[in-house]
Amino acid sequence: MTDIPRRNPNLVMRLARLGSIHQSRLSFMRVLTRRMAKEGWRFERTDFAVNDAGEGHAVYTAHGPDRSYSLIAYAHDLPPEKRSDRVIADAWDATFTLFDGIPTADDIQRLSQNIPVQEAGRVSGTELSVSRANRSVRLWEHVVSRLADGRQPDAAQIEAVGYLMRTTAVYGSGKLGAADREMIADRPEFRAPFQVEMLSVYLTRWFVLDLVQHMANRRASAAGQKAATLSLDLARSMGIGNSTGLGMAPFLLNHPVLFNNWVAARENAIQAVCSLDSASTEERALFHALVERSKQTIATWHSEHQIQIEKLVELRSDVEKLDEYLGQNDLTGPRPWYNLYKWAENSLSLEGQEWIASLILEPYGTLVDPLAEEMAADNTATFRIAGAMTIADLRGLLKDIYAWALEIDWDAPNNKARAWYVSEEKLEPRLGERFEEPVEQYEQPLAPGRDAALLYKALAHWPDETHVADFLLRHPEHRHMLRRAQIVGRAPYAEIRDNTISDRVLPIDMLRCKLAFFGATQFDPRSDRWVRICMYGGAPLPFELDHANADFWVFPEIEPQRQESVA
Repeated sequence: MTDIPRRNPNLVMRLARLGSIHQSRLSFMRVLTRRMAKEGWRFERTDFAVNDAGEGHAVYTAHGPDRSYSLIAYAHDLPPEKRSDRVIADAWDATFTLFDGIPTADDIQRLSQNIPVQEAGRVSGTELSVSRANRSVRLWEHVVSRLADGRQPDAAQIEAVGYLMRTTAVYGSGKLGAADREMIADRPEFRAPFQVEMLSVYLTRWFVLDLVQHMANRRASAAGQKAATLSLDLARSMGIGNSTGLGMAPFLLNHPVLFNNWVAARENAIQAVCSLDSASTEERALFHALVERSKQTIATWHSEHQIQIEKLVELRSDVEKLDEYLGQNDLTGPRPWYNLYKWAENSLSLEGQEWIASLILEPYGTLVDPLAEEMAADNTATFRIAGAMTIADLRGLLKDIYAWALEIDWDAPNNKARAWYVSEEKLEPRLGERFEEPVEQYEQPLAPGRDAALLYKALAHWPDETHVADFLLRHPEHRHMLRRAQIVGRAPYAEIRDNTISDRVLPIDMLRCKLAFFGATQFDPRSDRWVRICMYGGAPLPFELDHANADFWVFPEIEPQRQESVA
């Protein structure tokens, strides 16, 4: 049998579908935990100097096969009125850097003058990332007070929030003077995207758990009591929160080759699995088991935003439809995964289709996991304009990739109602109302559909045989879009094939897409422009990470009956 073709970019790269993607074997958190377990990474806490007020520092080191990396954490006693998740905040409950190697006392002292002030400080090439986090105040106090009183925290309260601290930024790739990506990209452990950031968050979670236990111990000691030790099950259930807004959305537009490589890897994996002639007994059993575990995630997935509420209603209906399908199809026939996916495409919501597309990859680590090595990008050669391309070929490229954009009436106000810009006051990307706010003169080039239509219109009277280099000499204003079209011609999943400035655009679709590739689950949009997530919830803690628990931790274990919390 011939291979099943990859899914068409015109199907995959629509915002509604991208905003329905689920985590998979290729998600960056799972790529990291699998690697660390396979390579036998060793973890240790080498320093913990935090006082009774919760001020001080700690160091956590991860030892890989060839190198060691250390999270240096600085804890702060932050007054409530200074706690803010905005990028423009200037104080946080904790600040961090991932250090390349093992820091000396001089390194810790030097960084203590820079990491706590974040953007106001500067770091060096030995620092790989810079980050900060704030407490989830109510849950933090609940856990500290319960432990200090000799009791375990309430599991329901922990489940409702999911984290004790949430990051407000994790910076890498040269930010504030940290090491550029190019300096570490050839290291095997960082070859897949965002592995520095994922390692930083993974170690941050350990520090947060240690800090909350420390604060409970100190409070109990001051009262002449002995604190309870947080149970491993409760500790493991908590991840690191994150509130992500519009600042993340332009990333997918500004890094087209990288974005292509992410999506292409997932699409190649889906193609490879759908092309399999049959599924073994073990593969079918694993799929069924993970479907059941995934149902628990869906059952406990709550959102306060109407868009996600409606999607969850559809997804829960999709679960029932899948149960019915699997009751009638035992996956023993030819091309079981292709038939399952095609059924989903015809029967389920977009949320359900992408849930199935990710789930069918799970039994095939040997087939899928190596694709993670192809998800990074070297943009240097790709961004060089091919000036010898003819106008005829460029027209053909635009009609193939941007047919959807060429059909749009770009003079209609609703089709260009929004404009992306960077707020001078907030230092964050913003999506303004073009006809209601004075933002147009500050607009960022984040509307490739419109720009492609303008380029196509400008080509109208140019002869087919003319080279694009000649066109650009006369019309340099189209240089950025011509380059982009050539990039997408070679990287078919590089372009979002939707209008990013219409009055109907939902930036949360872009946020959801990127965060799903990180490995986030249970997305909780708070508006159409920001979303709250949890990272590493349920993941094994560093000191218990091994081959057996390094991969499927993202799927909750099925428990016969939830244990009652200790009263």
